[in-house]
Amino acid sequence: MTFPDLPPGPWQDQEADLAAELEAIGEDRYEPSDEDLAGAWTDRPADCADWIGGRDAGLDDGRRGGVPLFAGGFAVGGVLDGLGPGAALAGFSQGVLDEGLGVLSDDELVGVLRASRRLAAWQDGVEVAAVAELDARRARAAARVCSVTDGQVSAELAAALVLTGRSAECLLGLARDLARLPAVRGGLLAGMIDRARARVFAEEVAGLGDVAAAAVAAAFTAEAGSLTTGQLRAALRALVARVDPAAARRRMTRARGEARVEAWPESSGNAALAGRELPAADAIAADKRLTAIARALKAAGAAGTADQLRAAVFAALLAGRDPQALLPPPAGAGDQAGGGQHGQPAGSRPGDEPGRDPAGPGLAALTGSVQLIMPAAAWLGLSDAPGEAAGHGPLDAWACRDLAARLAAGPGTRWSLTLTGPDGRAVAHADARAGPGPPGPGGYRAWLAGLRFGWLERQACRHPRQTIRYQPGNQLRTLIRARQRRCSFPGCRRPAAGCDLDHTLPYHQGGRTCECNLSPLCRTHHQVKQAHGWTLTQPEPGILTWTTPHGRSYTITPEPYLV
Repeated sequence: MTFPDLPPGPWQDQEADLAAELEAIGEDRYEPSDEDLAGAWTDRPADCADWIGGRDAGLDDGRRGGVPLFAGGFAVGGVLDGLGPGAALAGFSQGVLDEGLGVLSDDELVGVLRASRRLAAWQDGVEVAAVAELDARRARAAARVCSVTDGQVSAELAAALVLTGRSAECLLGLARDLARLPAVRGGLLAGMIDRARARVFAEEVAGLGDVAAAAVAAAFTAEAGSLTTGQLRAALRALVARVDPAAARRRMTRARGEARVEAWPESSGNAALAGRELPAADAIAADKRLTAIARALKAAGAAGTADQLRAAVFAALLAGRDPQALLPPPAGAGDQAGGGQHGQPAGSRPGDEPGRDPAGPGLAALTGSVQLIMPAAAWLGLSDAPGEAAGHGPLDAWACRDLAARLAAGPGTRWSLTLTGPDGRAVAHADARAGPGPPGPGGYRAWLAGLRFGWLERQACRHPRQTIRYQPGNQLRTLIRARQRRCSFPGCRRPAAGCDLDHTLPYHQGGRTCECNLSPLCRTHHQVKQAHGWTLTQPEPGILTWTTPHGRSYTITPEPYLV
């Protein structure tokens, strides 16, 4: 079977596989002539798909049970499930859409979803390429008359595409950024990555020179489609910091000159307020302080969820109000509407005094829990390798050392050390009662020698820390969270410290309380796992496979450390 002449595209390399796949789908085989196919594809792409499936072959007009025969190609492993974007994939997609998506299996429907995402990315790539060409033409024209194009191209785009000026500038900026990232632009056109991921590439390599930026982008383009935008951003930021630590520092310093507070109306009628380009250590410390005050208020009886209380504390502190006013009034207080007791201002509470810390007694010193992960060499000042603050993301070495100094000076700081293998995954972990003292190789070696490491199991588990109880012991709990620093659902970024430790095979069904049967799951994905149609297995310690109700499986491995 041969295919008609189609516009050039990646599907042409897959014609033989596609023909074999479609042959396997049909019970009988009908081979229309090349002339028939060429005419059908040119005039009616959807009908062409029916021709390939076996129209007029006595199979219910090219269908099995009302389903187009080619639809099976969208199932997992099918050629259409991996076919590159272009006219062929668009034609097959239109074919199933014309027949009605309701006749597809769940697996085939997900295949169509994946195809539509590739087609959308392809069209985004075409748009970016067209914008780049228009920009180049205007630049050449301006050079001939010694003029400038700043603002003119974006205005032209805004008029043509009915965009706001800001949106047109963003589109033009992306086209210009991708001009030096050919792998990313090619990935868009091939349907490997979408516009959102392309924008992450452009933003994260902005501080690198052209050659380094192109190399970093090329290193991640192939796997970018399997990463969420958050995962991709973290990976790129870490790689940029390793390739050129000074570039990351320069970018941060430049951006700090744009520090600001932004306010804007929400679509609901409420409002939003945010600080931008703040020092990372300040932002993390402020965020944890909000959480600590909110938790203290919740424990004291304040109404609201954790998020609602954090927002209320944020607004109260910035507006000069005492967060303790969020607490319910004492029983029998008898405050009158419009005013407080004994001449105090409305909204105040007994004991309020001018100049007192607005966080109130017992709240001012609370800062919450900050988990900082950084390479030992960076802590010692021997390298500028990046680190990470749990829940915040990658930090360059300077921000890590700044935050580490604050944590080391505070009360209640806990220290631990995780050893990693060549792949960046944890292999052992130890907790310490005290820190190693001031940075310096000598003190660090002595501290290291006094630690007792727990070595993680890999492949076949020997169950050295298994317990017969439902709750894991402290060492097992710590090791699991060192091995898997985030929720074990694909793409979830929730830190393990805020997750449940879930038994993959439920404990009441004989599941072990052991590292080969435990993994962190956030509450949402813990509930997903228990929903009808979902299954979760852990074939090796830390390796988990999710099978969805539509039948496809997704395997995740522990996220490597930034080393």
